[in-house]
Amino acid sequence: MLTTLNITNIVLIEKLNLEFGAGLNVLTGETGAGKSILLDALALALGARSDTGLIRHGCDMASVTAEFDTTPNTVRDILNENGITIDDGALILRRTLATDGKSRAWINDEPVSIRVLHAVGDALVEIHGQFANHRLLDPTTHLSALDEFATAHIDGFASVLNDTRAAYSEYHAAELRLKELQDIVARAESEREFLEHNVAELRALNVQPGEEAMLADKRTAIMNAEKNTAILSDAVAAFSPNGKSLDSAVFDVAHILERIKTDPNPYAEQIESLYEIADNLATVSQHLAPSDVDVENIDSIEERLFAIRAAARKHRVSADELPDKLVEMAEQLDVIDNSDAELKKQTTIVAQKRQNFDAYATKLSKLRKDAGDKLSACLRAEFPDLKLAQADFMVEYTESAPSGSGCDSVVFMIKTNPGSPFAPLHKSASGGELARLMLAMRVVLVTDADAHTFVFDEVDTGISGATASAVGARLNKLADTSQVLVVTHSAQVAGYANKHFKIEKFVEQDSTTTTVREISGDERVNEIARIISGTKITPESLATAKTLLQNQ
Repeated sequence: MLTTLNITNIVLIEKLNLEFGAGLNVLTGETGAGKSILLDALALALGARSDTGLIRHGCDMASVTAEFDTTPNTVRDILNENGITIDDGALILRRTLATDGKSRAWINDEPVSIRVLHAVGDALVEIHGQFANHRLLDPTTHLSALDEFATAHIDGFASVLNDTRAAYSEYHAAELRLKELQDIVARAESEREFLEHNVAELRALNVQPGEEAMLADKRTAIMNAEKNTAILSDAVAAFSPNGKSLDSAVFDVAHILERIKTDPNPYAEQIESLYEIADNLATVSQHLAPSDVDVENIDSIEERLFAIRAAARKHRVSADELPDKLVEMAEQLDVIDNSDAELKKQTTIVAQKRQNFDAYATKLSKLRKDAGDKLSACLRAEFPDLKLAQADFMVEYTESAPSGSGCDSVVFMIKTNPGSPFAPLHKSASGGELARLMLAMRVVLVTDADAHTFVFDEVDTGISGATASAVGARLNKLADTSQVLVVTHSAQVAGYANKHFKIEKFVEQDSTTTTVREISGDERVNEIARIISGTKITPESLATAKTLLQNQ
């Protein structure tokens, strides 16, 4: 509920603080007193398009603050979606407008964008008037409005709606999974051949952990053996200069020395040493004999080592990681091979979930049509008293894409003259006629859970007498469950007010100012009498005014 509206430097208003109450709040005043200024100011606080023409002449800035006593869940959701957290309790919307065109907005003193302010304003207040872009004129709101009506008036509707939402949620989740699998299969077809080739290649290669290092060591050992064989061959050749081995030559020297005739032989010690040297040289010579090198083995080792290292480079892993890479790609191939079966399974699940959803959606659609018939009958009953006797209403249903709300698209259709075709609500009426039509719809559609503040302007245009009284009665009925603000020229409407505000304009020293104040008692009687008889209040108008004060 709107509790306070504070206005500073808006057109003719210098400073104004209004405190509204529950129920029906009526604003009256002479023509030109500035009633539209109040609505413009309120709309500005609710996020409407700014216009520097609203700034009071001679001022640099204007501001409007609207305070509400609670924060509805719909508003809290909007703020949460935009990363704004507020405490429980009052909700304060503030808007400033400067002469340079810059406009700023706050919610509970936290800066917000005008877009967020507008979304919050729409969730709090619904303005009905000749130029107001109110919610029911937007066809996208008609389905939810009909569902609210059906929830309140059609047995079992809420349960079926919840079942439909749950069924759609399951169907939608199954569809998403199916799409995911289809994407996997689509990608898999292009990857299958690549994976099959590489898995076969790695399986054939059959690399073992540590195999690269082992082969490299073997290769190094064999290459060193080749070099050593050449060195040993040179060494053996050096042992046989001129074709005779060194051990044979030394042995011959010792044998020659033994022929000395002196006894004892003076070279016996040297001869013994020469024999030992000959034996040692023979032993060394035998150990220096080069062994055969397995050239074919080194070729196979080098070939496998090259293949392993090439595979590692290809898959951008180390040689020891090739076995793991084989496992990884084999698993990917298994997923692809199994995806066809999974796809078929998921397709069946989607069909089952869709069948379940369709059953609930069909039932929901039937209940909606029952609700539409009831809504049409309720509205037709309202029309005559509101000077809309020639009007007719219907709900147009078309099939829409599946959603949590079923498969229905709903548009409210109206015709105001016999013989003319039905047309969408926003194309069929204007001015006071539209405002009364919106009033009838709101009276019929509103529920106890509706926390809106409704503002009506021009609702009494072109009517009087019994019709005006009927309008007042319906505003009063709407005010039983919602807060209602109405700008009126009708004494009958004003008589139903729970709170009555008088708008006045004063001119002092070439300065014009609009003020608004709450009136009651005799002052209220006099204001209603003025509406009845004009500037000159008569005893008859006073008597009539007293009879109209239904809420005193």
